[in-house]
Amino acid sequence: MNLQHGNPFNPPLAVGVMRFGFRKWYERELLSSHAHLVLAFLSLVAVFASLEASRGAEFGDKLTNALYLILSAAIGVWALRRYLFLLTRAEVVANQAQCEDCGEYGRFKVVADYRGRDETEVCCRKCQHHWVINSCG
Repeated sequence: MNLQHGNPFNPPLAVGVMRFGFRKWYERELLSSHAHLVLAFLSLVAVFASLEASRGAEFGDKLTNALYLILSAAIGVWALRRYLFLLTRAEVVANQAQCEDCGEYGRFKVVADYRGRDETEVCCRKCQHHWVINSCG
């Protein structure tokens, strides 16, 4: 099982569960997603600030403000998309984290990682039941 991943803040399910456990992985996903929401909000403030700064400015300053506006808008769109991705992934996985046999929630260990299919095979720590969690939905 290859556990290398480029983003240490939002590792895939298998890596995160083996490193932190499911509950901590889930908590970190939610915190990270909401941090992206804050960034999207701050980008919106920057867009409005650029628009306000453009009023009554000279042509060169208007071009500079237009550049800041485009940059702020791009960062905001990226942050909003990342927020939605992380939040959706966390909720999709959380809805599959309950053992089908004994009903234990979030207490499993990773058995196999099928990264090409975004699936992770897990095993319940209580009853040893195996199931597959799909992290794409």
